[in-house]
Amino acid sequence: MPKMKTNRGAAKRFKLTKSGKVKFRQAFRNHILTKKSTKRKRQLRSSLTLQECDAKLVRRMLNEE
Repeated sequence: MPKMKTNRGAAKRFKLTKSGKVKFRQAFRNHILTKKSTKRKRQLRSSLTLQECDAKLVRRMLNEE
């Protein structure tokens, strides 16, 4: 049987924590930053964990199930 391939797009966007949660970086932090407030940019800095219903799909794309 051939090996399962990792979805490369998902691999670049998501990381797994030791406990198995899926970590991701927030959007809207790449360009046109001048019109965004300092507070908004600061809050977008932190990474978040994905909801479990979506995390299941991402783990499948990363072949970590």
